[in-house]
Amino acid sequence: MTDNAPKNSLTLLGLGDMGTALARTWLAAGHRLTVWNRTAAKAAAPAAEGAVVAASPAEAVAANGLVVICLLDDATVGSALDGVDLTGKDLVNLTTGTPAEGRARAAWAEERGARFVDGGIMATPTMIGVPEAGGYVFYSGSRALFDTHRATLEVPAGARFVGEDPGHAALHDVALLSAMYGMFAGISHAYALIEGEDIAPKDLAPLLSEWLGAMGFFVGNAAERLTSRDFTTGVVSSLAMQTAASGTLLRTAEQQGVSAELISPYLDLMRRRLTADPAAHGGEDTAGAITLLKR
Repeated sequence: MTDNAPKNSLTLLGLGDMGTALARTWLAAGHRLTVWNRTAAKAAAPAAEGAVVAASPAEAVAANGLVVICLLDDATVGSALDGVDLTGKDLVNLTTGTPAEGRARAAWAEERGARFVDGGIMATPTMIGVPEAGGYVFYSGSRALFDTHRATLEVPAGARFVGEDPGHAALHDVALLSAMYGMFAGISHAYALIEGEDIAPKDLAPLLSEWLGAMGFFVGNAAERLTSRDFTTGVVSSLAMQTAASGTLLRTAEQQGVSAELISPYLDLMRRRLTADPAAHGGEDTAGAITLLKR
């Protein structure tokens, strides 16, 4: 990956699978990179590709104004940077964490004289540096920091700024991952149902993909209803009807010898919304059940 734009220098703390992928991409793009990793042996590959290896986090941070962090967890970030002078530094934290950790780490950085942006990586290491793979990173926190370094941050993957609240990158990350695991749960249950039957998983696969794609309308529909708080206008398949039909799903699972543990929680949520007030909620869209999840 080459271009005629000026190349920035940066520091990267952390050379796990994701950190190594980030390092290789920046190096391939011609950026000057200083790296540090607690296990020094992991720095050998980036060093062979031109990275400067720092002996300590303090040495790595001192080398550049932009410092990208991709460590195990928030506690590791605190441990690695304990006592390190961060005055005037721009910290971009790509370590997986919670919204609360992002906000606390932003305050911690600002107290030490640094600007801070938190990130949530929506990609696997193999997607880094491969634009056609569709990976990207959510960023939130200092808009000025993001704007200053956007070109550098976009080298490994697309960059999407989601607000100046430092917790919003992690919140977007976890929201999307939560939806993904919910989808995985349904797909897993579907495959379990056909185990032992004369139905090949590879034959069910295209049907699952097609059906899940068709049901994607629920994403936008739920967003509109949660915004308007109108769960009754234009309902096609009511909560009462879907709750009644859910019995068939549970009986089929029982008859097929399949645990319903992956789908029962959502069916129970719909039933709870309905039984709270059948007259008020029976004609609603199922999106109304979402309101029960907020404690």
